Order: sequence, then C-alpha cells, then structure tokens
Amino acid sequence: MVAKALTIAGSDSGGGAGIQADLKAFSAMGVYGASVITAVTAQNTRSVTAIHAIPEEVVAAQIAAVLDDIDITAIKIGMLGTPALIVAVAEALARYEGPVVLDPVMVAKSGDRLLADAAIDSLKTHLIGRATLLTPNLPEAEKLVGPGAPQEQAQRLLALGAGAVLMKGGHAAGTICEDLLVTAAGTQTFAADRIDTQNTHGTGCSYASAIAAGLAQGLALEAAVERAHRWLNTAISRADELGVGRGHGPVHHFHQLWR
Repeated sequence: MVAKALTIAGSDSGGGAGIQADLKAFSAMGVYGASVITAVTAQNTRSVTAIHAIPEEVVAAQIAAVLDDIDITAIKIGMLGTPALIVAVAEALARYEGPVVLDPVMVAKSGDRLLADAAIDSLKTHLIGRATLLTPNLPEAEKLVGPGAPQEQAQRLLALGAGAVLMKGGHAAGTICEDLLVTAAGTQTFAADRIDTQNTHGTGCSYASAIAAGLAQGLALEAAVERAHRWLNTAISRADELGVGRGHGPVHHFHQLWR
C-alpha cells in the first residue's frame, strides 16, 4: 500500500510553490498526495499579482471529503490567509489524529504578503498547538514570537503547544545553512553548504511536504527531517537546470528521476 498525505494550501499558478510544490514533493518521496485548496493566486517567479481566497465552507468541505474516504496518514498545512480560514481548518481537523506539519506561510519568495497580520494571533491560538511540527523561517518566527536567537524563539513556539519546531536557517548569513530541530528532548542540527542560486521558490513548501511524506510513511520525526533536508539540498543545487521563469525559479523536485 502506498502512503497517502494531504496538503492544505494555496495554489501557485507558476507551479513552484504552494499546492503544486507540495504534490510534487509528495510524489518525489513516493507518497500519494491529496489536496485542499485554500486560495488561488495569480503568481509567477517574479510576483504575486492577485489572490482569491476560497470560502471557508468550501475549504472545510474539501477537508471532509478527503478524510471521509482516503486513509490520510499525515497532513501538511501551508497558506491560510485569514483568521476565519484558520479557525475553519482547525475545526475541520478536530477529529484527525495523525501528524500535522504546519508551515506558517507569510510572505512569498517575491516579497508579496500571503498572510494578514490579523491572522497571526489566530494561527497561534488555533493551529500551532495542533502541529506535530512547526517549520518557520527566521522572519516568520520573529513575527510569531518576537526577536531573539533561533533556539530562544523555538522554545517560545514550543510553549505555544507545537510538538516540535524546525527553525530554518535559509535567511541567515554565512556559508553554512543550519536548520535546528527543537523538541522537548533537545536540539538536532542539520547543516549544509549554502548554495549560490536565485532559484529557491517553494523551498519552504517543499521541505515541509517532504517531511510530511516521511511521517506518512511511518518514519520517526528526526528521520523524516533528515531525509527531507538531504533531498531538498540536492533539489536546490539542481534548480538551475530547470530554467523556469525570469525571477526566483523553483527547486528541482524530480532531480532523482529526470535525466
């Protein structure tokens, strides 16, 4: 039997991030992907020019339809633009008992805002406590819990109820990029050389989805993060081979398959 995972996120018309990146990452990991679309964006590698939010009741209906029929063994949550939508998703998942990877998407790679400031408190109140793993980058962590060292921010996020926090170091300086997996038991560091490429669109979506795929397949959290980290690092290093768009292009999800 093939493991099945669900992504709840926005659609990226350019195909590099959001639902499209999530499903590609699931597939690259050998997992069947189902999807719930929370917003439709007009987006390419350079900008987001329009966002149309899907009504909360339609998002909730999508979740119910998937969970009523398909044996979903992990869920990844991405773009949730409004407080009402966050509450609707939390309520729709109230009876789901499997692992949830929450990527608190706030800003697109182009710099365009994807989450209203008013929704940040709702995210902290209604969803972070449901997350098996929270995967903020450094700017997102600061928006959620204020400034501080990544380890300190992670501890504040754990205090909000997250089961574990993966502090992503892509926005930090230095030739080495370090991600910190912080749990109540301690901290594990995942390090890699920083890759010189502008084609990093969808890295956060893809990383969180690859981790969710591992959890769907029954991997322990640390093993799922380690495998996803290794896969994503190669996907970034091979991104320039794709030649998609004239801005921040996507990572190469299928570097292991395409020749």
